Amino acid sequence: MQRDLQRSITGVQLPGPGRRTRGGPSPTTRPLRRTLAGGVRISVRQGASPGARVWMDRARLPADIRNMPWVIEAGRVRHPVYGNRRRWATQWARPSGWWSRTTDAGVPRMRAEVERVLADVRRDLQ
Repeated sequence: MQRDLQRSITGVQLPGPGRRTRGGPSPTTRPLRRTLAGGVRISVRQGASPGARVWMDRARLPADIRNMPWVIEAGRVRHPVYGNRRRWATQWARPSGWWSRTTDAGVPRMRAEVERVLADVRRDLQ
């Protein structure tokens, strides 16, 4: 699931509205989608309360893009043009819903894996 989510966010396209005037240098050099993919985490618990959790770890993201995974999930990214707060641009994520679509698609596989592990445990206990 973690790898699927990472592939999903790196595959999201954010086409620009097109330049109408002269541009300038990007205010940041970090790759946005790869940085967001690095924030997808997984944790597995064993013992009395077993389970697994996949989440977006905001602490692993730079402060200025901590909300970006949810903004891209919604499909509409509005931002200042090259940091100029007097000019704003809107970009549409294609496809939107990168998190929800990927997790919805992975639920049957996760359930099957949990059932397989439970069957193994039952067989070992008998």
